[in-house]
Amino acid sequence: MPEPTLRATRKTVMLKTAFVAARDRQRLSEIASVLIGFGLTKVVDRLGLHNIPLIPRRTPRVDVTRLSQPERLRRAIETLGPTFIKFGQILASRPDLLSPVWTDELEKLHSQVKPVPWALIGPQLEADLGAPPEEVFAEFDLNPIASASIAQVYRARLHSGEEVVVKVLRPGLRKIIEADLRLMAHGARIVEAEWPEMARYQPQEQMRHLANGLNGELDLLNEARNCEMIAEIFAGRDDIVIPKIFWEWCSERVLVQEFVHGISPNDAAALRAMGADKKALAQKGCDAFLRMALIEGVFHADPHPGNLLILPGNRIGFIDFGIVGRLSQKRRQQLLVLIGAMLKQDVDGLMATLLDWTGTSNPDLSKLEQSAQNFVQAHSSIPLNLGLVLTDFMTMARENDLAMPTDLAILFKGLVTADGVMRQLDPNFDLFAAAGPTVRASMRSQFSLRGLMRKAESLGTGLYGAASELPTLIHLMLVRLKQGRVTVEIELKGMDKLVRGIERGAARVAVGLVVAAFATQLAPRLIDLGTPAFVIIGMTVAMLGIGWLVLLSRDR
Repeated sequence: MPEPTLRATRKTVMLKTAFVAARDRQRLSEIASVLIGFGLTKVVDRLGLHNIPLIPRRTPRVDVTRLSQPERLRRAIETLGPTFIKFGQILASRPDLLSPVWTDELEKLHSQVKPVPWALIGPQLEADLGAPPEEVFAEFDLNPIASASIAQVYRARLHSGEEVVVKVLRPGLRKIIEADLRLMAHGARIVEAEWPEMARYQPQEQMRHLANGLNGELDLLNEARNCEMIAEIFAGRDDIVIPKIFWEWCSERVLVQEFVHGISPNDAAALRAMGADKKALAQKGCDAFLRMALIEGVFHADPHPGNLLILPGNRIGFIDFGIVGRLSQKRRQQLLVLIGAMLKQDVDGLMATLLDWTGTSNPDLSKLEQSAQNFVQAHSSIPLNLGLVLTDFMTMARENDLAMPTDLAILFKGLVTADGVMRQLDPNFDLFAAAGPTVRASMRSQFSLRGLMRKAESLGTGLYGAASELPTLIHLMLVRLKQGRVTVEIELKGMDKLVRGIERGAARVAVGLVVAAFATQLAPRLIDLGTPAFVIIGMTVAMLGIGWLVLLSRDR
């Protein structure tokens, strides 16, 4: 970027930063103080915060000077609260953006926090329920069974006898998160303006993804709708359990749903006592997740052991639908192509899929081909470790300066998490082999006669729309032709250089023609001393023209 433009951009950034600071002065001060306190002063300086008077100047804490940069960042994120924790967790699942030294550290982030005292959360819950909890519920345990950065969860029993869990948003959270999102979105714009080399990380796109996810989690009605949507997918199946929603007591800040009695897949002793068939459960869990993702296009985005429960009768329960992933029909088709390319060890297919996903990037194709070859060779043995395969795939993208689309990053994180849970149930679990029935069902759905008819219908609708506009366009073009008003605009890179070259060439031709004319006419007259003035003038013009042409010939 030219220096004047860069200075102007930085000035604009500073003006915008000053405006943001005026709006969220207190929170901005807290963020900058934490960053400085953990020795991340360079980040503060590059974001233009050091020139704002309200930012306190502090030296790094003594106890963090021995920590690595990733450790400092992780601890700062934990101190900054839920918005930054969520963002750190997103980055931890993106090996296509960050190297292992960063993702491994960010994976240590957790959302478990100290519970909010009942004296603070009780009045909010009463206001949302419209009555004290002891009146709404037959029983209500004031001690939370879980406390996360977004909400707390309590056990209760309805007057009708059903056991339920009551999820309550932490008080005052929305105001803090909205301020954080505004500041982080502004920070993303600064990063793209100050660090052009960071464009491949798509900071503004990452911020949009974070904002969408957090706004969804801040509305517990959204989680309730997600839960019922997933329940419809498995309607009629007794082996997949999705909790029932009690809408009468639900609101933006309160979610009341059925309590699911189950055992964590990590509890090997309890599973043995239950007599669970862990191999069958692994296959069943794989089928359920892949059906959501590949066939329905909507899936549980975080199926970790706390959100996936084992029930008697070899049943599986899914809970916590605060965040769900979605895949378009086109994306699901691309996933089938990718799975086929991986199984067939098709280097060209891998490259084509990766380039299609990463959009406008312009990678070194030779380097990418070599990376794809290495990837295929590293995962040629059977059975395949899905978690390692997907992690290496995203690493290959990062090493070639490519970034995965957000929806695929969410899916890959979910697949890696689900694969880890299935391997806890069955150490020999091979998700690629287990996925066979679901993949075939997805292919039948997408490439069946009905599926092809849907695509043909969609294509026909588009063609019909274009055809309906065609007569008008043709008529308009004919009118313009009659009026002589049709113009064609062609933009070619380097056209200004081409025009200058043509102009120089034309000038040389003109001078050459003049010199040639003088030389041709003067040659017979060189011995004719009767016209010495004309000869002298003509020879002078000719010699000057030849000299000019010689000088021009050096300019290429």
